[in-house]
Amino acid sequence: MKILGIETSCDETAAAIVEDGGRIISNVVASQIDIHARYGGVVPEVASRQHLLAIIPVINQAMTGFSWQDINGIAVTFGPGLAGSLLVGVNTAKAIALAKKLPLIGVNHLEAHIYANWLDSSPHGEMGRVKFPCLCLVVSGGHSDLILMKGHGQFEKLGRTRDDAAGEAFDKAARILGLGYPGGPAIEQASRSGAPCLPLPRAWLKGSHDFSFSGLKTALWHLVHKGGVSVADAAASFQLAVVDVLVVKTIEAAKQLKVEQILLSGGVAANKMLTQHFLANSPVPVLIPPPHLCTDNAAMVAACGYYHLQAGKISGCDLDVVPSLSLG
Repeated sequence: MKILGIETSCDETAAAIVEDGGRIISNVVASQIDIHARYGGVVPEVASRQHLLAIIPVINQAMTGFSWQDINGIAVTFGPGLAGSLLVGVNTAKAIALAKKLPLIGVNHLEAHIYANWLDSSPHGEMGRVKFPCLCLVVSGGHSDLILMKGHGQFEKLGRTRDDAAGEAFDKAARILGLGYPGGPAIEQASRSGAPCLPLPRAWLKGSHDFSFSGLKTALWHLVHKGGVSVADAAASFQLAVVDVLVVKTIEAAKQLKVEQILLSGGVAANKMLTQHFLANSPVPVLIPPPHLCTDNAAMVAACGYYHLQAGKISGCDLDVVPSLSLG
């Protein structure tokens, strides 16, 4: 069964074909990073206009070598995300589904990130490797959520960020340090020549599975504005502070809940220090998608859509975008 996935929740226009919820047949992503870098962050109106320009060429590229008779369903992200960007993807998916008489499958962007752990681009890849119950850490520019997954479509939110998400904190820290946008890769690159020697705080929020990174960002600002601080050392210290909190709190929850696995997902999951610390300290197996599947893509949407379709969860033509959609 082949599903065409469409993703336009933020600033990547993406389309992909995934077979049987795991094997990637095509995966096309048109990034807008170069456009938004000059502004230091995503400009919603600019993003939606770029989606309009890119969506048809991206879908055509993903469909190269295939006809619509080969496709069994259209999966599309309908939230959370930027309203204007989401509308481009949802309306395009609706039009295709109606014209080609294919099932339309609305997908939660956060759930899709989790399903990146089911993907494999090789024809004989390791599939069905996820074991329930598992603990999912979704860390991206807009989200830092800890979610218990008991089965397909069965989610319980345990914790969330109370202020800045981890990716958002990286973006703001990079701006403070003059490292540019996007902040995550910039901080990671700068940290390689530095040492995590600065006294930055960790918000543990004892008794809660929630996260908080706003105070860490403010502490960095004060250190930098005092002067005499190496940018590389500041980047390394900030990165370690974020990683410490994410790893320790997630592993504590995994032990408490006695889960079978930990699943990482979202753009921040591409951070090498984060993955290394999880692999070195977790008492249970940790699944981590390759970096290109951690960031926004349509293959994860198609994979998630496959399991929705298997469960008979099909959307109607009245599917609308939900910018503040949550999971669990």
